[in-house]
Amino acid sequence: MIYGLWQNPRYVETAALVLGGLILLSIFTFFLKRKGPPYTSAWASLLSWLYVAPLLFVAFALPRPWPLIFITIMGVLSAKSFFQLVGMYHRSWFVWATYVFIFALGFMIESGQTDHYFHIMPMIFLGTILLIPLLRNSATHMIQYIALSLLAFIFWGWSYMHMGRLLMFEHGELMVLYLYLLTEVSENATWACSRLFGKIKPFDKISSRVSLEGMIVASAVTMLLAWGMRHLLPDRSEQFWIAAGAVAVIFGRMGDLIINVFRRDLGIKNTGIFIIGRDGILSRVEKLIFVGPMFFYIYIYLQQTNGQ
Repeated sequence: MIYGLWQNPRYVETAALVLGGLILLSIFTFFLKRKGPPYTSAWASLLSWLYVAPLLFVAFALPRPWPLIFITIMGVLSAKSFFQLVGMYHRSWFVWATYVFIFALGFMIESGQTDHYFHIMPMIFLGTILLIPLLRNSATHMIQYIALSLLAFIFWGWSYMHMGRLLMFEHGELMVLYLYLLTEVSENATWACSRLFGKIKPFDKISSRVSLEGMIVASAVTMLLAWGMRHLLPDRSEQFWIAAGAVAVIFGRMGDLIINVFRRDLGIKNTGIFIIGRDGILSRVEKLIFVGPMFFYIYIYLQQTNGQ
């Protein structure tokens, strides 16, 4: 039975607005998709959102700990995609160690043990995977395997799982959904504007879809959305929604660009298909690897500053 947030008027209103807006935009772009690739791409992206958005709203509406379980599984699937991306998926000892530790982070968050163990988990993980070469009595390529495993755990374990820590705050599910919507809008606005009229591309050797003009327009759109949907935050004060919008704009793009560095270095265009019109699941989560921890600690700082 689905209940919980569906009894929250703010959540129901947000779900209705987002889904209604997606339907209207999809109808509008459907009649424009014959005009060229930019409109076809926009149509495919909006169509995929008609599948993804209901899934997100249902997942976060479930009672605890299901939203945390959903986030944890997304972290594991992202790590799996990363291992496939770098050609390391066959190194099962390292892969399974990463999965186990990501699930361990989820358990720590749910049991309230983050203050004691969460911050030292990267060192514990490193110590664990350093034992694998000894147990296997092998030194071949082990530096590479250890480094990539640590990177996978830092990104889609320790860093990304700060989204799970945000869930533990009052109305945390609303806050996590708020951040995800902001980062998605920021990303898509950047790509759309860059493709339509972007000329200055400061990261052209990393991503041709990001332009200075696109980032400027996306920043304005994202900040406007952050203000318009600030009712999803526990505190609607100006400093909180401005912080959320800025983090989504700056650190959301950083996550996307960093993963593009890996793709370009490996000569891979995308990370697989997640759902029609979308890239792989890694691309759905990569924008949150910096957004999660940055907003988590900024949020705590703002609370302490305001004496909450």
